[in-house]
This record gives sequence, C-alpha cells and structure tokens, in this order.
Amino acid sequence: MTISATLQDAIDNLKLQDVYLRDTFSRCHDDFDPKYPGDLETLKIQQMHAIRQTTIADVENNGKLVRVFVRLGVRWATPGDAQEEPEVFANIEAEFIAEYALDKEIEQTCIDEFAVQNASLHVWPYWREFLASQCERLRLPRIVLPTWQLPHHRREESPGH
Repeated sequence: MTISATLQDAIDNLKLQDVYLRDTFSRCHDDFDPKYPGDLETLKIQQMHAIRQTTIADVENNGKLVRVFVRLGVRWATPGDAQEEPEVFANIEAEFIAEYALDKEIEQTCIDEFAVQNASLHVWPYWREFLASQCERLRLPRIVLPTWQLPHHRREESPGH
C-alpha cells in the first residue's frame, strides 16, 4: 500500500501532542444483569467507530492545534433483521480527542485524510484499555480488541503458509 501525497503532507506536519477522553456513556439497560445474564451467548456484540469532526484551534503562544474527535462504542444487542431495530441490553461509548501540533499550514483535505487514516490509530490503545476497564466494572464479558495496524505495516503471508 502506498501513502497518498496529501496523507504524507499531513504526517510530515502534524505531531501528536495528546489523547484524552472527552465524553463517555456506559449503561446496562432495564432488567439486564450482566453478572447473571442467562442468555448472554445469544446477544450480538456490535461496534461503532466514527470520526465526528476535526477542528483547528489557535493556542496562545503555541501555534495551532488540530483536534480530531473520535467516537467509539460497543453494544450487546439481540441479532436484529433489516426490518426491526435490535434490542440493546448494554452499551459502552466514548469520545476521545487526539490533538496534533500543526508545524505549517496544510490543506483541509490533508487533515481530513489524516483524521480518517491515522487518528484512530493513536486513539485505539486508549479505547482498548477503557473498554476493558468498563467491561470489568460493569461485569460485562471481557472484550479483547485487537491491536490496530496500518495496512502497509501488516505482514502478508505467502500462499501455503
């Protein structure tokens, strides 16, 4: 996989400064008790991942910051079909902000591509830890999310291996 010129421009000019939790929501719904769940194995785990927005902020005496808002979530729900909405029994959601120092002005298209391709990579370890911790606190089944790799860092296996 090759990196586009716009993405490379963003990588060269954005330096990670901070990742932090902005908002969170965790809940077990109605009569669902995850410690004594009954039919827990029939529930489907559904995930959410979205880049909500990017902003550029002027920081007094420190230049500019690009802030990427990344929304993540997991819910335990009945497997629904296309006609009906699934019944949700529990959910954990969080919004993280990844902040980057902006070395020099770059096009918004560079920032947008960077947000989609790279910001989640920086947020992912924080989300993994947060989700594992919340699952334990709520007595929900532990979910171990895989580590996140950029496509060009993945080792491809040759046929027959």
